Amino acid sequence: MASASSRRAGELVRRPKLWLVPTVLSGLVTMVLALLYLGGILSPNDNLHHLPIAVVDQDRGALGKEITGSLGKAAPEGHVQWRTAGPAEAQDMLASGKVYGALVVPADFTASVQALTTRGATTRPTITVLTNPGVGSLGSSIAAQLNQAVAHQASVTIGKRLAAAAPDPTARVLLSDPVAVVTRVGHPIGRHSGLGLTAFYYTLLLVLSGFIGGNLIHTGVDTALGYADSEIGPWHTRHATVPIDRTQTLILKMLMTAGIALLTTTLLMVASIGILGMDASHRPLLWIFSYCATVAVGLGVQAINAAFGGIGQLVSMFVFIALALPSSGATIPLQAVPGFYRFLGAFEPMRQVTGGVRAILYFDARADAGLGRAWAMIAIAVVGALLFGFAMTSYYDRRGLARYVPQPVPPDGAGARAAGA
Repeated sequence: MASASSRRAGELVRRPKLWLVPTVLSGLVTMVLALLYLGGILSPNDNLHHLPIAVVDQDRGALGKEITGSLGKAAPEGHVQWRTAGPAEAQDMLASGKVYGALVVPADFTASVQALTTRGATTRPTITVLTNPGVGSLGSSIAAQLNQAVAHQASVTIGKRLAAAAPDPTARVLLSDPVAVVTRVGHPIGRHSGLGLTAFYYTLLLVLSGFIGGNLIHTGVDTALGYADSEIGPWHTRHATVPIDRTQTLILKMLMTAGIALLTTTLLMVASIGILGMDASHRPLLWIFSYCATVAVGLGVQAINAAFGGIGQLVSMFVFIALALPSSGATIPLQAVPGFYRFLGAFEPMRQVTGGVRAILYFDARADAGLGRAWAMIAIAVVGALLFGFAMTSYYDRRGLARYVPQPVPPDGAGARAAGA
């Protein structure tokens, strides 16, 4: 039976101060998350900004130059970056993820078109559209749609000229759309690659592993050292307080973060590759990269928690999850999101990790496919977390701002005021 001095929920729920903080924070977080997530995906085609697509003109006649010369009309100015290249250079661009697709005009294109008006025609003129699923299914699809539109428009334009010169009405109909558009994969990836999405989901797991693991270590260490209580259902535990300053506590948490990441990284690869069969080459490199990425995120979480205390987990959630997901470029290319997300993508961790994982999984671990940048950004992130975390804890320690030790409070007086009385 409750004691006579215990409060009832019906009495406390009518106190406005009790509602204020959780209501404001919940509303703001929900509103900001909705704006962040939906704002980046609603209009990818309208937000295109220099989407790189390779153009290969091998035609020995004039029609190839006519088609490539009309590319500026295929999309609004600034939406697409058409990169003229030879066959080998275009294939290298596809194999390094530097372009989202390619448009190829074959060497005999003009000759094949001219042959249509003679009895010597044996094949239909062809323009090839190459896709690049390794850069993401949506980005590759957008590029393919643009290339197919260019090829179709070229076919219609050429067909009008041919039909005008054809005396036979049946021939005019057949010549109205004379060019065949063939779409094929320019840089194949494995069958168990989720159509180019395994890089995103694997990266998300790495970031979540570092984020969740860092917060679990933060809470677990504080509880074990007596600076926080443990309450699981009706069971409450309070450990004896261990005298330790903030800097030493941060060192302990970061060491544990680096140690536990050895296990979580291994289990992640066992689950994704060993059990589920995800396609993955360069597995030793993938493990090392995964470990370093997880540690970088975990150290960042510890530094933020050490600096911001009780709201540290909310701050780190925005840094590593809320702002990182829509700016990762993993599902929607950064060239198809508003400028704010492209700005975030320059430094947000998930974007950097995605580039490295994608390079290892799909692009033969090439440095110029994003792996070199990813390694550099991970190193910067680790150094930044160490500098920021220890700068803040050293400042707190110098100011004599010791860790708070939980103490029992009386049921009224200070306790009542803390409850919003």
